Amino acid sequence: MLLAFALVLALSSQPLLGGAEASPEQVVDTLGKKLRVGTNYYIVPSLPYTKIRTTRGLGLASVGKPYCPLDVVVVNGYHGLPVTFSPVNPKKGVIRVSTDLNIKFSARTSCPRQYSTVWKLDDFDFSKRQWFVTTGGVVGNPSLETIHNWFKIEKYDGAYKLVYCPSVVKCPKHLCKNVGLFVDEKGNKRLALTDVPLKVQFQQA
Repeated sequence: MLLAFALVLALSSQPLLGGAEASPEQVVDTLGKKLRVGTNYYIVPSLPYTKIRTTRGLGLASVGKPYCPLDVVVVNGYHGLPVTFSPVNPKKGVIRVSTDLNIKFSARTSCPRQYSTVWKLDDFDFSKRQWFVTTGGVVGNPSLETIHNWFKIEKYDGAYKLVYCPSVVKCPKHLCKNVGLFVDEKGNKRLALTDVPLKVQFQQA
């Protein structure tokens, strides 16, 4: 009798066979529509406004180094350049929070072909003590060689934030920080890994 009771107790504490984990929540745009793979979106930063209300977006610029690759910066006066999102499993068709993905500007540049518009984490800038977000990455092919190309979208303060915290590759030591803003001595607003995240929304282009 005791043995039967113990067996029932053990079985009841186990998860049901075939039970699947719930999928992460889907990311939505400013109209409440699901973000989809391959569709162009503007990443719209929510920054404190000055006395003059201006539109802001994300774009490309050459900042403090040889022209290519170009860095990801906040630009004023327009929505910036559109991007596409490619999750680690693009067959799912939609973009979900907490999921590894590549971000690519849908734009042509004057850089040589090897400098793509796919976002990646740049080498550590010792002079500024910062990790900056640049371009020149590749889409897909998760490995240690591409670990700097993977970002995630997380919910944040009624909107979203971008983070660098790749989980596509089992690596015991890797960074896990918010993507925020670093304003340099020339006033360039550069995307970088920071403690304070940049609050963003997504608007279909």
